[in-house]
Amino acid sequence: MGQTMNAPHWVAAPVLLPLATAALMLLLGERRRAFKSLLNLASTAAGLAIALLMLRAVDAQGPAAFGVYLPGNWPVPFGIVLVADRLSALMAVLTGCAGLAALLYALARWQHAGVYFHALFQLQLMGLYGAFLTADLFNLFVFFEVLLAASYGLLLHGGGAARVRAGLHYIAINLAASLLFLIGVAVLYGVTGTLNMADIAHKLPRVPASDRGLLHAGAALLGIAFLAKAALWPLNAWLPPAYAAASAPAAALFAILTKVGVYAVLRLWTLCFPTGGASGSFGGTALVWGGLATLAFGAVGMLASQQLARLAGHSVVASSGTLVAAIGFDRPDLSGGALLYLASSTLAGCALFLLVELLERSRQVELGPPEIDDGQHALPSFIGNEPPAGANLDDDEQALVGRAIPAALAFLGVAFALCAMVVAGLPPLSSFVAKLAMLRSLLPIDSAASWTLFGLLIASGLLASIALMRVGMRHFWTGGERPAPHLRMVETLPIAGLLAATVWLVVHGETALRYTRATAHALHAPSPYLDAVLRARPIAAAPAAREPAR
Repeated sequence: MGQTMNAPHWVAAPVLLPLATAALMLLLGERRRAFKSLLNLASTAAGLAIALLMLRAVDAQGPAAFGVYLPGNWPVPFGIVLVADRLSALMAVLTGCAGLAALLYALARWQHAGVYFHALFQLQLMGLYGAFLTADLFNLFVFFEVLLAASYGLLLHGGGAARVRAGLHYIAINLAASLLFLIGVAVLYGVTGTLNMADIAHKLPRVPASDRGLLHAGAALLGIAFLAKAALWPLNAWLPPAYAAASAPAAALFAILTKVGVYAVLRLWTLCFPTGGASGSFGGTALVWGGLATLAFGAVGMLASQQLARLAGHSVVASSGTLVAAIGFDRPDLSGGALLYLASSTLAGCALFLLVELLERSRQVELGPPEIDDGQHALPSFIGNEPPAGANLDDDEQALVGRAIPAALAFLGVAFALCAMVVAGLPPLSSFVAKLAMLRSLLPIDSAASWTLFGLLIASGLLASIALMRVGMRHFWTGGERPAPHLRMVETLPIAGLLAATVWLVVHGETALRYTRATAHALHAPSPYLDAVLRARPIAAAPAAREPAR
């Protein structure tokens, strides 16, 4: 295996670790489920730890730090290339956070709802890590198919007609997108003669004018494939029903799947179509207006949703629209705020999908017959008597003073309030900081698109606030009296951890925004990335020891 000086072997570990774990689980079959649970947990936690180390390493080495790894020890552009830079490290950390949270939640009961859950989960993580770390289009396609194949199984995990129906739609749209992906890759290869993304960017200026139309057609096909996976309007009708039908841990992990499409667009577009090139900013207008339409669709969908699960799905659509529109402006400061928003919305969306099941479960718990005061367990009731002046009463004229809020209900209320604030972009949490950074970056841009995005960022937050407030009232303030829901610690820990991460992003907002802005500037000035990849060299074989003369 080849590596550059800045790329130790752990760059490949996020891909190889889940692959080896899934293979071991498949060898075990359906035996030793407890052992497989522990193995899955250890592997997922180790993947997150490696991703954090990777992020810390690229941040410590400066904005132009890149770790280029050659797994097959083949020279660029002929072999597989893995690249760890600021963007891929950030996406790897988000993958590890979502994966660990979803797995912890699944250990409570969802792991027993079907076969091969743990193996599929690890293959899903392998596909996600690989898609974020790979540096060539062919392996990006391979990792896309790995994560999609695993997501098909996870979406159907638990069975039921609703999951099968939504799963068929999900599979159909993704197969169509994969076909477009293949055609686009074939066209680009025919024009440039390479599939390495850095090598494509290096050769694009030398593409003759007669082939430039074919080049744009291939790039457009790739863009449609990526944007279909990113749930861009009008290619996103599959997402809300599919995510609503999936089990809670699967939907939580799916919160980052749409971000794979956004990542692919951002990576390929900034590399191959930088401002000032022969095809500079190709497709930027389509990205902006497509993102704006998607943001509007997601915001209206949240307001129209009557089910919390579908509302959460539309929030994912709205976040994708925000990111795609911001990318299309080709402004580093705007992209920096969008990347912080990407991190915040992914963590909050993951937590919201986990909360959906707990909130719905609490609504299904019905109260038994009312207790009778037998003289030993007197209730603070004023039936038959006038309540004292100024007493704080509920609908049954029972005193609220002195009642303790059950811990489970308090946790659900606080967690839902934090999720709602992050999803809606309300102060003082991290998504508000990200939106504020984007709004400030939009002010100097005097165009219809910039003012439209400016208005939609504010309006979408208002619509999301109304929709989430309505859901909160239905779950916590109305619907009659219910006993406190029973929550397991393993179900509450992942939600608390994800929300703690969003709080960390606002407490350390300056550090987080500095990182995302440095990431954006490195993306919009890709020369160091191109040089690092194209100059990577395999490790020379050690000379064979000469046999001593006799």
